This record gives sequence, C-alpha cells and structure tokens, in this order.
Amino acid sequence: MDSAIYLALETIEKNKQAIVFVPSRASAEKTAEDIAKIVKSAMPELESGVLKGIGTPTTQCNRLAKCMKKGIAFHHAGLTNSQKDFIEESFKEGKVKIICATPTLAAGLSLPVFRVIVKSLKRYSGRWGMDWIQVLEYLQMAGRAGRPEYEKYGEAITIAKNDSEKEEIYQRYICGKPEDIYSKLAVEPVLRTYLLSLISSNIIRDEKTMKEFFGKTFWAQQFKDMNKLESIMDRMLSLLEEWKFIVINGKKEDTGDFVSASNIGSNNNNKTMKATLLGKRVSELYLDPLTARHLIDCTAKWHEKTTPFSLLQIVSNTIEMRPLLRVKGSEQEIINGELLQRYEMLLMEEPSAFDFEYEDFINSIKTSLFFDSWIDEKKEDFLLEKYGIRPGEIRVKLETADWLLYGTEELARVEGYKEVIKEIHKLRLRLKHGVKEELLPLLKIKGIGRARARKLHNNNIKDIGDLSKIDPTSLSQILGTAVSENVKKQLGEEIKEIPKGRRTGQLSLTKF
Repeated sequence: MDSAIYLALETIEKNKQAIVFVPSRASAEKTAEDIAKIVKSAMPELESGVLKGIGTPTTQCNRLAKCMKKGIAFHHAGLTNSQKDFIEESFKEGKVKIICATPTLAAGLSLPVFRVIVKSLKRYSGRWGMDWIQVLEYLQMAGRAGRPEYEKYGEAITIAKNDSEKEEIYQRYICGKPEDIYSKLAVEPVLRTYLLSLISSNIIRDEKTMKEFFGKTFWAQQFKDMNKLESIMDRMLSLLEEWKFIVINGKKEDTGDFVSASNIGSNNNNKTMKATLLGKRVSELYLDPLTARHLIDCTAKWHEKTTPFSLLQIVSNTIEMRPLLRVKGSEQEIINGELLQRYEMLLMEEPSAFDFEYEDFINSIKTSLFFDSWIDEKKEDFLLEKYGIRPGEIRVKLETADWLLYGTEELARVEGYKEVIKEIHKLRLRLKHGVKEELLPLLKIKGIGRARARKLHNNNIKDIGDLSKIDPTSLSQILGTAVSENVKKQLGEEIKEIPKGRRTGQLSLTKF
C-alpha cells in the first residue's frame, strides 16, 4: 500500500484529520480516489452538497462528489470557489477527514489538522525538470498541523523513497534555514506599475520626492546601494516616458533647455514628472505598463482580417494571464498547425523560435484556442479533455480575460481606436456567457443563458422580435413552463422600452 494512503487511513482510525500534500492536481485527485475506495463510511449529504449550484457537473465534479461521499476530498486551483469553500467548511465540521491537496492549501487557512503528510518535496520546474521546493514552502505545509485552536500538537510527516533521500530531506528541511524574503519592488513589473501609480497620484512629483519615497522602503533597506537603485528607477522612468505614460520636464542650470529621462542622474533638483492622460488611465486600470503598451500597439494594427481570436491572443500574451496553458511535446505539431492557419489574424509579430519569449508566445496560442473554444460553446468536459483546464481555472481565466479586454477597450477609447471598441465589447459578452455571436440578442432577457439561448435559436427564435411572436405553449415546450412564464414577463418589460418600429427587429447590442 502507498505510504501516504496508509498514513491517511491510520489518521482516520485515530479519529483525527489530515492533509496530504501532493505535487500536482492529477495526483491530488488520484490519491483522494484511492483513499475513498478503502474507506467504508457514507455521507450522501456531502456528495449532494459539493454539486449544489453546479449547472452541469463535469467529470471532475462527479469524481469529487464520489470522494466526498466517503469523507475524503481533493483540493486544488481547478475547483470552483464554491466547491473549495464547501470542502473547507466540511473539514472544519469534522465531516471530511482527509484532504488531498496541492500546495495552494498550504497558506492562509487554519484548519483542524492533526497530521500533514507530504508525499513529495519536489516540483516540476520547467526546463530544469523536478527540483526541490524552498524551505519556506515546506514550513508553510508543515505549519498546517497542530494549530493551537484545534490540537495540542500536530505531526508533519514527509515520505522519502530511500535512505539517501531521507538524509537529504533531513539536512535540507529539518536542519536547513528558511530563505531570505525579498521586496517585491525588486521585480520590474511591480516596480514600473507602482512607479507609474505614484506619479499619477502626485505622491511622486520630482526626482527628490521619488528618492525620498523609495529610500524609506524595505527594498532600499535590503538593497542598501542607493546609487544602483536610482539607476534602476531612472531606467524605469525612461521606459514610462518612451511609452508616453509620463512626461519628464526639467531645466539644466543656467539654461532653458528641457532634458529627457536619460539625464535624470545629473545634479538638478528641478526635474518634474507628470502622468499623461494615457498614463493615468493605465494606472487606474491596474495594468503593468508593459502590458498596456503591448495592448495599445496591437490594437493600432487592427486590420480587415482581425477576428475575436486576434484579441484573445493579445490578452493571452501578457504577464497578467500567467500561468498560460502549457503546450506539451505531443501537442507541438497541432498548435503549430493552428498557428499557421490563423497567422494572418495575429496583431503581434511572432518572435524567433530561438528567442526566450517564444515559449510564452506558443503557450499564448494554446490559451487563445481555449478561449476560442469557450465562445464556440464547447462544454467544460471538452475543455478539460482537450486543453487540460478545469472548471475553477476556466472561471479564473475568464475573469482575467474580461479585465484585460476591458483595459484594452478603455485604452483604445483614449487613443481613439473607435473600430476596436465595439468588437471588444461584443467579445466580452461572448466570453461572459460562452456563446457564439448569433446568441447575443437573446441573452438580454433575464433567465436566458447559454443553454436556453441555444435551444431558442435552434427553434428559429433569434431575437426579441421572434420571441415576442411565439405563443406561450410553444415556448413552454422549448424552455419548460416555469422558465417560459418568467421569460414572457421579462419580455413584456423589455418590449415597452423598445420603440414600436424596432420591435420586430434585432435587439441593439448597446443595451447589454
């Protein structure tokens, strides 16, 4: 028997609870299923509870429900928020005895955990293969056991494959020291985002206030070399000025000449920084300035072959969308084929295959294809099978895409790219509901979603005009009595707002 499963069953025999930490989502699901097969208890209320609020349960949902019936759960980022909340509450109530989880559960929660079982302390690290996790991450996982409000003490057990690995784990994690904590300002995307924000809000107005502000940060105290820090900030300012997000003005001593960001290092206290209208909007949207420049440059290349896929690809190829859906070796040829077919639709240039950015570019194509399948009305099980993306991840990705598309829409408005705005607005609606464009007119009616709109359209009801003509009996046959009555009520309210001359036509999209 697998050591992790044995320890989990022993924990249940002690009438205690445990978290089994595993490296991957697939491993979390498999381990939970293996434990559930052995456990004899049955709690149907947990099975039904985890499916509550889920329209059409996916394969993953059904797997979780079967495990929950036995008081066992798996927990990872691929679950919906409602499912994660239900699992955590059931664990606190003592109904769920074992949670098999990825390290996402390692921080921020206090649960009645007697025993933490760590199945592996190695993680996949991209091109370098499997590597040891940080000591801090191990301490976070081990720290879930024996919380003072629940237990007098707890146990953290790590499983080693052999004596050599046992010694390595002991020296590295039991005797090892936690890694130093570094300021996030040391990361360029964070620095340039905050720098623009501070300039936009007038907290930083000139070189002096910039040095005073950053000189008091943890970043400066940790870095110690202020001259080096100033050169980094100068470089960030140069980029922000080049991207037209800020204007830097200043006078050389005894002259009236203006200077650029490249001269900021000189001994001159008169240099001032001010955000442009575009820069202020970027800051208000909480976008990384590099992302904002990317979105603006791509929308400026709008052409007649631009499609929803074009927009989906530019928002997928951003820092904010990471982690992207990774292209596996077996998928490389398929993705390259899709790229070849859609190459003319792209609004950005394809980087060289030897460029370090190429992997992200290819992953952005796969991520875009997932979004494209979603608005083509593909179901969640199809998306899981083809793209390896779970329901919880789908919702996170859709929310991120909507935010980035909204940002693109707002930046296009500032820049005057009017032809882009309407298309982005339409695409956001399609992403929200996961529908083809032909269903948009029907989605205005409350109670009509993706599935019902498709049923109506398949019955040749394509807009409010068609819907207003259909008799109640026929509508009930399509949607069911209760739903059809509500739709007719909503329809009556909508028709009152539409001018008589337009009631038989399609609903204007501006009303969404």
